[in-house]
Amino acid sequence: MSDTALSSQQLSQKSTEELKQELLQLTQDKDSQPLKQKVEFYQECLEPIFNELSQRNPYPQAEEQIPLILGVWKPVWSTIPFQDTLPGRLSEQSYQIFHDDGLYANIARYAPGNKLKLGWLQKLASVFLALDLIIVQKYQVEKGEWLIKNIGIKQALRWQKFPLTINKADSWFTKIVQSRFQDAVKNENFSTQVELKNLDRSTAKKYKTAMGATPEFEHLYIDNDFRLVKSRREAKQRASYTIAVRLQ
Repeated sequence: MSDTALSSQQLSQKSTEELKQELLQLTQDKDSQPLKQKVEFYQECLEPIFNELSQRNPYPQAEEQIPLILGVWKPVWSTIPFQDTLPGRLSEQSYQIFHDDGLYANIARYAPGNKLKLGWLQKLASVFLALDLIIVQKYQVEKGEWLIKNIGIKQALRWQKFPLTINKADSWFTKIVQSRFQDAVKNENFSTQVELKNLDRSTAKKYKTAMGATPEFEHLYIDNDFRLVKSRREAKQRASYTIAVRLQ
């Protein structure tokens, strides 16, 4: 399919399902592109489709979106710079999991590749290890807006030959919440927990800075199986856009 942007009239004549499929086809295999290239692609090609679907959002009120968001989602394309702070992210083993206790997690596996030059990744490659990273956040809706707070970040080294499946990712999320983050659901004065090892100082600093921010989050479009999310790490940051599909 061509990457040429469609006109407003062409978009208005397409069904909602056709527009969703258009986005998925246009972004197929493009989530690993450099961030600058993805931002330009959004501005030049995807933005009109996002805008058209936003006008058709069947659940525009944030309160209506809570039951829909529960479960496991896969971000298939995103301009969030934070997600690729570490190189080697495996898209097929990246998940966003929403539980009904007011917590959700962004979970991803990072595995070294032949072209990676960071010393710690080369060391992992020599023993075929992967790094699994989980970022736990708190969500709620208040006065018609999504409120997001960072709870904590943890990591684990695991053998690459055992994939990070949905069930394994969800079990890890549940275990961490029960052992470390349970109080954050009820306590408004919690302290964000950042536990990082095996990372160089610069990368660790980026994560710590990001975890200290108060994210902004809204659904431009949401239904049972498809989401378009607009987010910012903080108010002064450029908006990021994410396409996510339901896995479970």
